[in-house]
Amino acid sequence: MEQGGRDKKQKSSEEKARTNLFHRRLAQRMILSPEEEMKFLLHRLVVVGRISPELADKRDLGAHYEKLSQRLQLGYQADAFTGLLLLYPSHVVHVVESSSEVLVYVLRDLCDVQTRPHSGLILESRILVVSHDIQSRLFQDWSYKVLDLPATTLTDRRKQESIEKLVISTLKLILKLGSHLQKVSKGQTSSVSDESLLKQVPELIVPQDVLAQLIERKELLTPQQYLQTYHSPIHMPINSGTCRPTTHLSTCL
Repeated sequence: MEQGGRDKKQKSSEEKARTNLFHRRLAQRMILSPEEEMKFLLHRLVVVGRISPELADKRDLGAHYEKLSQRLQLGYQADAFTGLLLLYPSHVVHVVESSSEVLVYVLRDLCDVQTRPHSGLILESRILVVSHDIQSRLFQDWSYKVLDLPATTLTDRRKQESIEKLVISTLKLILKLGSHLQKVSKGQTSSVSDESLLKQVPELIVPQDVLAQLIERKELLTPQQYLQTYHSPIHMPINSGTCRPTTHLSTCL
């Protein structure tokens, strides 16, 4: 009996050691090459932006991302590109679901659009969230919708709201809208039109003044800051077992 107990304890100790070693090596791989380890998982990116006043037709921005979607489908055939682009009179909300490689490509394209002189598309943007390893897609394809909404001004109440409250309330509306579109798409053959979307669920549309407030908040990262923080080369001192990105920001998602 005592010998059996010792054998069980020894076996349990060996299994624990192997498990700990596995997790240590997995954690090390995630630090050294996070893109390689996570590119096959499903991630979700949510970005808000301010549209250039030079953009006369909002559908031009939709066409830009439509072409980008087609390029990504050809270049990353195994990584489906799904999501929703909401085009407001002055702002934009973009939800993208795909691999980490595709999300990085989308963010780099956004940086390029913002820095390109006279592009006439998006002037500035902020990342609300990057959700890693999500269980399932909220959107089965990628599409854009033009929302014809009246201009709104930022109320004093919303100016005083914390960034956490603004982000959480915005994400809740976006996820509820995605769930609504998913249910509707199962019951009909054609997609929901822009006009009917506003009529059916106006309460699920994020107000424009909230988007304006989010873009002004410095606590949220820009695409440039996010890429520099999480997708830049890593400095690893020879005499240290730690590593750090080239730039450290005091605020991050």
